Amino acid sequence: MDRLNGCSCRFFYLRNATTNFSFSGTCFTSPASRFSSAKAWGWALWLAHFSLPQVFKILGAKSAEGLSLQSVMLELVALTGTMVYSITNNFPFSSWGEALFLMLQTITICFLVMHYRGQTVKGVAFLACYGLVLLVLLSPLTPLTVVTLLQASNVPAVVVGRLLQAATNYHNGHTGQLSAITVFLLFGGSLARIFTSIQETGDPLMAGTFVVSSLCNGLIAAQLLFYWNARPPHRQKKAE
Repeated sequence: MDRLNGCSCRFFYLRNATTNFSFSGTCFTSPASRFSSAKAWGWALWLAHFSLPQVFKILGAKSAEGLSLQSVMLELVALTGTMVYSITNNFPFSSWGEALFLMLQTITICFLVMHYRGQTVKGVAFLACYGLVLLVLLSPLTPLTVVTLLQASNVPAVVVGRLLQAATNYHNGHTGQLSAITVFLLFGGSLARIFTSIQETGDPLMAGTFVVSSLCNGLIAAQLLFYWNARPPHRQKKAE
């Protein structure tokens, strides 16, 4: 009988949590519906990063011209911090899942930049070192304070990384092999992530990271539009 009453209570709680009506007959969305919306957004963003357009553009051009290696590495630090922090705090996968795939994409870009600069051996060594560091961070050996500090470092890492890429774009007068699809996906995704991180985790550190990320990604997106018709000098000579 107690089990039946418990099931009934949970049923009525879920039913009332889904939709609430005021005396005037107006329907209001509740925390449950907002959570479902946030989760749907989270999975949509997770699926959106399967295309890996930046990797394909570098492979297609056989060049990583215009990409700042320091910027890409700092982005890798930020993504790693988000992923490790989320796993440690048992956040739902839909709230950080795309960070895993972006991390794989970013570490691939790091290797390709080194490879096309003639530093393939250095790139392989970097992959091995990163894998080892990641295992240590995810192991019980790493204190929670270190993981939290890594997540807190996301903001300066994202800001400095994006500013380095923006400075590279400005210095070159073009955006090189930067993928427009990737840039705009990152910009839109970081904007939407502000909402999903608040709804799914309630963590102000996570939300703050995505606010800063949105501003920085917006700067790169604006540069991409500004330099849309600009081409590297060697391409201009070939065109002439």
